[in-house]
Amino acid sequence: MERNLVKTLDDTYDKEGVIGCILADHAGLCLAVKGDASSDSAGLVAAIADLVAKLEPKSGSPIISLQNDNRQCIILRQEPVVGAIYKDLST
Repeated sequence: MERNLVKTLDDTYDKEGVIGCILADHAGLCLAVKGDASSDSAGLVAAIADLVAKLEPKSGSPIISLQNDNRQCIILRQEPVVGAIYKDLST
C-alpha cells in the first residue's frame, strides 16, 4: 500500500501548478507529504473532510476548495485516505 501512496503523491505533485500535497488516514495521521505542505496539517485536513461530509450525508465524498488570493487547497476523501492538494494561483 505504501508504494501506491507514494506513486499517487508523486503523480499529483508533478501536475502543473501543484506546490504541495498531503495524504492522511481517517484519523488524521499523516501518511505522506510532498512539497510545500506540512505534516502538521494532516489532522486538520481530515477533520475538514469529515465536517463537510456531514453537511450532505447522503451525497458522495465532497470536493472542498479553500482559496485566497494566491493559493488554493483542494481536499478530497477517498476511503480510507484523505488528500489535500496545494496549488499556486499566482502563476
